[in-house]
Amino acid sequence: MPYTVNTLAEAPSEKPAQGEEVPIIDIADFLAKRPGALEKAGDAMRHAQENVGFYVLTGHGLDQGLVDAAFEQTALFHGQPLEKKLALKANADNVGYMPVRGSVTRATPVAGVKPQPNLVEAFFLKRDLEADHPDVIAQKRFRPMNQWPNPNELPDFRPTMVAYMAAIEHLAKSLLPIYATALGLQPNWFDEAFSEPQYVLRCSHYPPHEPGPGQFGIAPHTDSSFLTMLPQSGLPGLSLLTQSGKWIEPPVIAESFVVNSGEMMKRWTNERFLATPHRAINTTPGADRYAIPFFFDCSIDWLMECIPTCTTSDNPPKYSPTSYAEYMTWFYDQNYAHAKKQKG
Repeated sequence: MPYTVNTLAEAPSEKPAQGEEVPIIDIADFLAKRPGALEKAGDAMRHAQENVGFYVLTGHGLDQGLVDAAFEQTALFHGQPLEKKLALKANADNVGYMPVRGSVTRATPVAGVKPQPNLVEAFFLKRDLEADHPDVIAQKRFRPMNQWPNPNELPDFRPTMVAYMAAIEHLAKSLLPIYATALGLQPNWFDEAFSEPQYVLRCSHYPPHEPGPGQFGIAPHTDSSFLTMLPQSGLPGLSLLTQSGKWIEPPVIAESFVVNSGEMMKRWTNERFLATPHRAINTTPGADRYAIPFFFDCSIDWLMECIPTCTTSDNPPKYSPTSYAEYMTWFYDQNYAHAKKQKG
């Protein structure tokens, strides 16, 4: 069923109620292995995940220079002529370029929002597998080689993005003990499931456009992922829908990440942790807005069965076990026209 929305433009209340402001979680003490820091972070994570589904991550230690370089390379890629980008058009594995209006949000509708093409272009990257990798040779879906722009024209694009993906993968994996603690599990509970995580980096460009009713950079939706990590860019545009039906924006904090859970987290935790609808709109007149969300998931064939601390005799599992490959086959075919057209 679609989520119910009070309005697509809510004024913020003077004093946010429970669940109507985005928490801030600082993990500096946890990363430094200070006593009690894991438990404190786990408590903060539990509150964020059960009440909001979003939080702002600080104290993470990821090099801001690398984040800035990834934004710069994203802008350079999208600054190329359209024909160069279309030469790398996204395939059935959703690797490559998607033009403006190349996607329609259908899988997680929000009441009152009609599905229509999104006003965003994007370049999708996954783990950088080589041609001789067994999964590439076997043409296993979601395990392809990346497409890359001409290194003579964008020489720093590939090395920058590979380095950025490696760094943010490391950061995302470092959060797993906090999620486990928040769920009342042993800190290493997720280790085997994330032995080789699946991930997607979406290098997005929201071009300037005239505002109009029902127009979105990306329409209200929930992510498919276990978690999504978005470095703040300095331009507004992201907002999320609270449980009470209000749209709010996360606080803007320099060198932080906005983190949210998606449908895989929601399924795995038997809906204990939220997958919160959110949207992106380029609200700055005449400005180009860039975003580089990183979608992080478990290993491709890991079977996600209801987490033991998320079910009781009175609260049985709501979903059948599924793998990343099974769920994402459905999700991509629902939301990306190029995947449907090129399938088979």
